[in-house]
Amino acid sequence: MHQKSALITGVTGQDGSYLAELLLEKGYRVHGMVRRVSSFNTARIDHLHLGANANPRFELHYGDLSDAGSLQRVLDEAQPDEVYNLGAQSHVRVSFEQPQYTADVTGMGVLRMLEAVHAHERRGGKRVRFYQAGTSEMFGNSPAPQNERTPFHPRSPYACAKAFAHHQVVNYRESYALFACNGILFNHESPRRGENFVTRKITRSATRIKLGLERELKLGNLDARRDWGFAGDYVEAMWRMLQRDEPSDFVVATGVSLSIRDFLELAFGALELDWREFVRFDERQLRPAEANELRGDATRAREELGWSPRHDVRSLAQMMVAADLELARRELAASRGA
Repeated sequence: MHQKSALITGVTGQDGSYLAELLLEKGYRVHGMVRRVSSFNTARIDHLHLGANANPRFELHYGDLSDAGSLQRVLDEAQPDEVYNLGAQSHVRVSFEQPQYTADVTGMGVLRMLEAVHAHERRGGKRVRFYQAGTSEMFGNSPAPQNERTPFHPRSPYACAKAFAHHQVVNYRESYALFACNGILFNHESPRRGENFVTRKITRSATRIKLGLERELKLGNLDARRDWGFAGDYVEAMWRMLQRDEPSDFVVATGVSLSIRDFLELAFGALELDWREFVRFDERQLRPAEANELRGDATRAREELGWSPRHDVRSLAQMMVAADLELARRELAASRGA
């Protein structure tokens, strides 16, 4: 039987690491694209490619979404059956401070990858199935719940760039019959989430406060409501989209939204702490524009992909607190040992 191969951009990120594990479990040969930088940032995937237990079916390639030539080269080297484009500048607040960089990597980067895939197929390479990591942020202030028919109303440079990318995927699908799908994923978190994202910032600080390593947590808007799921569940939906007979776009969500204040209750409550004693308002963390409530309707994903989330936000918060509590204990032990 033919062994499938996949290329993942953004493989060093939260989603990329979970997706790589899933595809390897399914017998794929997995190629990950990483940017060449001065310091290593591969901690989430080190268990896949370093040491005695490294997986021989996992390989890394240097490439960059801002460099069209490198995308062509990586495609030629990897010869993938499937491409999962997860790479992006994905922090909403940062996108207000770096709008041009965000537009180039998160928006134009997708167009470069689509053109590279299209050219690869024309040159006689494999027929490629393409997945684009969309975001619920594209909906902005469109009323909840949001589904595949809800109009986009982006409220940040990041969301604008993702909306541009979304429409380019549709255009390449309709213009060139490219098997290209958009996954409109609502917020998805895990213990591997970057520490500058609000859920991880909360669980990391809460556990450090519990052990006396930190005294307070500064946050901005606590009223924004988000639909939070587990990243490990959501990567399965990505894979399922590319196994269909025909390409399409799907919302992936839990259908439940909570406020950041509610998430504080879950995280600090798991540690028997009252978050109000430790959280301080920081005006500098407010966004110039905010999406008030994002809550997804994933009916199509359930009915046509057979996908549903295994974790709700409560079990997600407990999972993240448990992982960060272990990190905080190690940190405390190291400080005492010093």
